[in-house]
Amino acid sequence: MARDNIKVGTSPYGAEDQLGALNKMTAASQAQILSRADASRVYDLSIDYFVGMPSFQAAGDPAYQIFMSHTPGGTAIDNLNGVGDEINQRVCYSGDVVFMYTHTGTHIDSLNHFGVDGKIYNGFSPDKHLGSRHWTKGGAEQIPPIVARGLMLDIAALKQVECLPPSYAITVEDCKQELERTGLTINEGDVVFVRTGRMRYWPDGSKTLGNPPGLSLEAARWLTAAGIIAIGADQECVEVAPSQHEDNWLPGHCHFLAEAGVPMIELANLEELSADGVNEFCVIAAPIRLRGATGAPLRPLAMALHS
Repeated sequence: MARDNIKVGTSPYGAEDQLGALNKMTAASQAQILSRADASRVYDLSIDYFVGMPSFQAAGDPAYQIFMSHTPGGTAIDNLNGVGDEINQRVCYSGDVVFMYTHTGTHIDSLNHFGVDGKIYNGFSPDKHLGSRHWTKGGAEQIPPIVARGLMLDIAALKQVECLPPSYAITVEDCKQELERTGLTINEGDVVFVRTGRMRYWPDGSKTLGNPPGLSLEAARWLTAAGIIAIGADQECVEVAPSQHEDNWLPGHCHFLAEAGVPMIELANLEELSADGVNEFCVIAAPIRLRGATGAPLRPLAMALHS
């Protein structure tokens, strides 16, 4: 098996930069793509959260949980607000708590999620930038609202299959053929989404997760060389798994995040876009601003473009 030859990237935007490739997104580029968006049909690329949903429990991460912390009847009995039974019987108060791994469901990976040789993107290191609770650099709160041209590489449609086979490594040639099929080109500043077909099986975790088809490292490097600002896919890690490289179990993560400074969007629902043949669109996506977190829930929205 090959070795990955990945090295931590140094940002061309300065020693304190934590945006990486997202620096290519500007007010002008956002305004330009929004001016072309057809808001008459908004595609929701996220999946909903529910107890029992597929997640990374096999890796030791907690399953998604939700429970009530306040109910109308309980509020009346507890009287924690001190207003009394009559008012609490009239005002029906409910509240709840969620508990989850930050990489559950549709989410975005921050630049501090993966590193190489003891450092994350732009040379930040655990000894200086990792506290008792979280990283002080490269966290989810650094990711601005993304407004950009989205482009979907529908590799499942290219291959004329419902879903790519497990562990199929998407090649550079696959990407080029898909661009030829759709007549599109990848531009600097784009957010590229890769469709494998896995999301058509959601929420069946036995078919959605595990040994995913995804980008080869060569295809990942080809995409970042084109100047993309973020990468997404309809499976759990964007890249193919198991790894094709003997010295790295997730080389795509290390390349995108640590080497190229490109955040990753995982478990995006691309089925409606594919069904409608929408391969080019305006994408709007903003993560919850979890300070220092390695990832955060995301709700990407897509709108087809006016010609």
